[in-house]
Amino acid sequence: MNIKNWISAFRLKTIPLALASMLLGNFLAYSLGEFSFIIAALSILTCIALQILSNLANDYGDAVNGVDNEYRVGPARAVQSGLISPEVMKKGIYFFIALSLLFGLGLLYFSFKEVMTLSFLLFFILGVFAIAAAIKYTVGKNPYGYNGLGDVFVLLFFGWIAVLGTVFLHRHAIEILFFLPATSIGLLAVGVLNLNNMRDANQDKEVGKNTLAIKLGENKVKAYHTALIIIAMLCAVLFAILTFQSAYQWLFLISFIPLSLHIKRVLDNKIPAHLDPELKKLALSTLFFSILFGIAICLRSF
Repeated sequence: MNIKNWISAFRLKTIPLALASMLLGNFLAYSLGEFSFIIAALSILTCIALQILSNLANDYGDAVNGVDNEYRVGPARAVQSGLISPEVMKKGIYFFIALSLLFGLGLLYFSFKEVMTLSFLLFFILGVFAIAAAIKYTVGKNPYGYNGLGDVFVLLFFGWIAVLGTVFLHRHAIEILFFLPATSIGLLAVGVLNLNNMRDANQDKEVGKNTLAIKLGENKVKAYHTALIIIAMLCAVLFAILTFQSAYQWLFLISFIPLSLHIKRVLDNKIPAHLDPELKKLALSTLFFSILFGIAICLRSF
């Protein structure tokens, strides 16, 4: 087994985007005085396992469905390039399913203490859905990622479920206004997916992967991308206004600088392949926003 091939297949550059959701949820819980380090740690480990599972499943699904080929624009995929066989990749997928379940069950145990409560069962079902969503994006007879539904699932799982679910695991209650920052993170995550689909639009269209970027077309998808980022920023600003206590709450505005520059670069882009560096920049900007927003809300009482 070549460890370098697996590390490459894990696509560790995607981890900051997944961490952004969990960190924000933990920051929000901490700001309310309801926080457990073990729950925070297990939520992050579960998140990382699910993200790697999604990446491996995506690598496998796009290869067997013919989406990944010699014309691929982004980084080489393990199965398509022959570095990892489909059979061995499936074993890796099974391993990370098990690891996600292990961390997830530990997380639920330390949150609820009992395994047969309604909350435990509901979150267990959500966890199973999260695993299924990570796999079904590109794997199976009718993967939802090939029908333009990926954006909806990313908003749901990276935004509302990840952020609000993490808060609930700490304090067994949800603040309704937390939907605003959860939506911000969710929309920024959708932006990363949309950017990926914009980059790959020409290739995806040829192989029948009908993403939202293809359905909208070049001009409309840029407007859609701009709207995702701007609405995410507005949700954060609205939350700060509605919960204002001190000037510290505006710390997150610093993250709007790289986000605004990103919008300009996307609008000016003429060659889809040149959008590839923007994926990393937007993912890191989302993490930067999450950290600044989290620190800001924890400092708001000062």
